[in-house]
Amino acid sequence: MTIKKTKVKAKDPVKTDKVKTEHIAKVALMPSANAAAVVAEYAKAFGEQDVQTLMEQLRTTFEQVNNGDLQHCEAMLVGQAHALQSIFMSLARRAANQEYLKQYESYLRMALKAQNQSRMTLETLAKIKNPPVIFAKQANINQGNGNQQVNNGTPAPASRTEKTINQQNELLEVHHGSETMDTRTTGTAIGKDKAMATVG
Repeated sequence: MTIKKTKVKAKDPVKTDKVKTEHIAKVALMPSANAAAVVAEYAKAFGEQDVQTLMEQLRTTFEQVNNGDLQHCEAMLVGQAHALQSIFMSLARRAANQEYLKQYESYLRMALKAQNQSRMTLETLAKIKNPPVIFAKQANINQGNGNQQVNNGTPAPASRTEKTINQQNELLEVHHGSETMDTRTTGTAIGKDKAMATVG
């Protein structure tokens, strides 16, 4: 009894490296992976963070937002506004305790920036809670392929053919006082050719 030896084909290392590189690139471009990497660095106050667990939690939030549930986003904005307000208070207090003008201005400038960011965060929250309503005066639907112009309450521009100005004539009639530059009188027609006579 003879046993046939089968050759095991080794995996192509170049192909494996390419697949691995593509996988890393896909993960690096995932919004959940990006956010998790940043949160893992800045959330060490709560302990060492696991990036994979953070990604799973973020995906849950992404699904909620995709389904129209903005409760988590609204809560996050409120939290950010409070955090920025705390930064403003801290920097403003430090500014008040400075002896020299340069340090006072630096701390106060940063404090006011934090205060402005807090205000903008609350404005964003207000827009999410109460989106602006747009009232349209007129709805025009053009079902054809031609061009369509819609004027809602604004006058249409004057047509170019309404008033035609002959610039050459206008230049000849430059007024000086009550007279024009063209002081010639109307000539009389030649008597021999009655067809050329001026019509009265």
